[in-house]
Amino acid sequence: MKKLILTYGIIGGLIPAVWFLISEGMLPDSVSLDTRLWLGYASMIVAFATIFVAVKKYRDNFGGGLITFGKALRIGLLVTLVASTLYVIVWLISYPVFFPNYFERYMAMLKLQMQAEGKSAAAISQEMATTVKYREMYKNPVFNILLTYSEIVPVGIVISLIAALILKNNPKPAPINA
Repeated sequence: MKKLILTYGIIGGLIPAVWFLISEGMLPDSVSLDTRLWLGYASMIVAFATIFVAVKKYRDNFGGGLITFGKALRIGLLVTLVASTLYVIVWLISYPVFFPNYFERYMAMLKLQMQAEGKSAAAISQEMATTVKYREMYKNPVFNILLTYSEIVPVGIVISLIAALILKNNPKPAPINA
């Protein structure tokens, strides 16, 4: 089971991590922040499709075609943990090394977006001040790790629950002959 969880967790972690590296390195600034957000979460959903594969493989290869909701959920959550940890590690390394101006670029795109939406100068200034606070908080590795986990783990939890509900098939008790 460990090999199964590690294999699908690593695959699941690489998908959003690679997407992050590609999108930050290659998408032009003209791609809106909302589009980037949706594409990022879409990559996480695609990544966590590995949970379905891991649960089904366990059920078919090790469970004799049977798996309980609890066992399926446990496998999904463990795949989520491995995938999320890999994603966090890639973020922690790539953010300061490859994208040291991440927040400055983000703030410039955010300001342009807010101006295009007709937001007031006061609202824009307030949002920029909030973003500066986040930039400073991101310098703390513990905060950085926790916030990065909070982006991806909820997606994995939801998909783990869905996979467990869909793929569970508890063994039926044998009929009692009277």
